[in-house]
Amino acid sequence: MPPIIHCVRHAQGFHNLNHANHIIPDPLLTPHGESQCRSLSVEFPHHSQIDLVVASPLRRTIYTALLSFEDQIKNKGLTIIALPEIQETSDVPCDVGSDLAVLQKEVDDNGLPVDLKLVGVDWNSKKEKWAPSAEAISNRAREARRWLKARPEKEIVIVTHGGFLHYFTEDWEDSTLYQGI
Repeated sequence: MPPIIHCVRHAQGFHNLNHANHIIPDPLLTPHGESQCRSLSVEFPHHSQIDLVVASPLRRTIYTALLSFEDQIKNKGLTIIALPEIQETSDVPCDVGSDLAVLQKEVDDNGLPVDLKLVGVDWNSKKEKWAPSAEAISNRAREARRWLKARPEKEIVIVTHGGFLHYFTEDWEDSTLYQGI
């Protein structure tokens, strides 16, 4: 039986404060974003059923996953799997992830339970498979759905981006209302 997938959009990042902040590369969460994670941690009704947490390799999604599902990660010994297929859809600086070596150093230096094995050195190139084109993004969304469907876990949380979620779910209602802020 395919797993139940819980889709979570990352909490507020500094790039969400205004359009001028879109030049910030791979921004972190704001204090309000961290507060949103604490709220989700309290209000999410399916914590006990979660078997796997998957996040886009951008820092705002990784930290949303770490802060929102901290108890499950600690209590169940879970490791967040960084899945580059679910990265954001544009190539503006705020939507381009950090280089793998930078991410690996941040994970190692802070002892973060994040598995970066699926993240290749070119994952943030925004070329070919990673291009900000509808065709490439649709293909990545399909790959991500297939990868998740093949997983043995019964309930999975994915923490990703608003733009990508439209491709992942194939739900385009209100897709033009919230252009990054």
